[in-house]
Amino acid sequence: MNEIQCRNDFPALQQSRNGRNIAFLDGPAGTQVPQQVINAVSDYYKSMNANTHGEFGTSRDSDRMIERCRRHLADFLGANSLHEVSFGANMTTLTFFLARAIGRSLQPGDEILITQLDHEANRGPWLGLREYGIEVHEIAITPSGTLDYDDFEAKISDRTRLVAMGFASNALGTVNDIKFAREVTYRYGAWLFVDAVHYAPHFPIDVTATGMDFLVCSAYKFYGPHVGVLYCRGDLLEQLQPDRLRTQDQSAPCRIETGTLNHAAIAGVSAAVEYIAGFGRGTSFRSRIVSAMESISAYEHSLGKFLYEQLKKIKSVNVWGPSFETSLRAPTVSFTVDGVPASTICKRLDDEGICAWDGHFYAIRPIEVLGLLELGGVTRIGISMYNTKEEIERLLNCLDSY
Repeated sequence: MNEIQCRNDFPALQQSRNGRNIAFLDGPAGTQVPQQVINAVSDYYKSMNANTHGEFGTSRDSDRMIERCRRHLADFLGANSLHEVSFGANMTTLTFFLARAIGRSLQPGDEILITQLDHEANRGPWLGLREYGIEVHEIAITPSGTLDYDDFEAKISDRTRLVAMGFASNALGTVNDIKFAREVTYRYGAWLFVDAVHYAPHFPIDVTATGMDFLVCSAYKFYGPHVGVLYCRGDLLEQLQPDRLRTQDQSAPCRIETGTLNHAAIAGVSAAVEYIAGFGRGTSFRSRIVSAMESISAYEHSLGKFLYEQLKKIKSVNVWGPSFETSLRAPTVSFTVDGVPASTICKRLDDEGICAWDGHFYAIRPIEVLGLLELGGVTRIGISMYNTKEEIERLLNCLDSY
């Protein structure tokens, strides 16, 4: 297990609490940001702070910067064109906008499938279409925290117009079989909408090879600022009617982007993708991104597996989600301690300089289905590229007394 040499790039990692360096094991809620990204945001304000499409220098510089970021994200996602990449305030807002646009193309009685495993941002916007007569059904999960694919096949039908599912669970670390989902949705002529917010920081993505119709992710989960990203395959966005002003650019990718974007944050997103690519090898920007993400994934998986196996040895600890041995697994490990609320665990960890989350993390449905909501949810440990084995061992030492 070789550490990725990046810790000096992150100013936040130099902080301490009670004489201990802070261990940020809260990556699923948002990673820390490298100095290169901070500089990009600052430099934007210093050198090109202007609105877009003007006939003067700083405005044209902003236009070029945004186009460059779209191109970077197209490479990050494996998209064919920068015109398939749109920006928004966050994933939730983009999903609401897209759900409304897709809803306008549907008829009463049409069906949408969602899952019990998903973050509420990939459930609520689709459930809201019920008021227009759209039938929304949910795919069940198993006790191990994986999707029930038999239930998936039983519920999809000729009336299914879209399946909305996550690539990876931010609560349980489950990675879903998107290839299987794509094969099934092709069979019924349904669109596939994928929430990759928790997947994108940990694995390479290829939307073209996978055949996804729509994908969303959030840059603040992969070392960038708070910007939502939407991929729409080919000319799909042109076929929809999103809410927009008549003064808005009516073509993709701007068609779904309302108002002025957060230009400084977008500059930071571009820098975040460049930062990730810097850890890879290859002759193209895309190949360097894929190489870097493969290295990041392998390192994070080794730490996650170590944590999972050590937690399983503690009698009072119950680990939730699939094993690291039997499936592709995000490096996110959630657990409960017999008789101890998750919030109490996280408060104790904070005393030791360890940042971890408790609760349901907006993935309230799987926590509810597994019977954990009334217990206060779970404690979640999320591993990012800058975390170390020493930090995991500190965490485990804190849990020894339980």
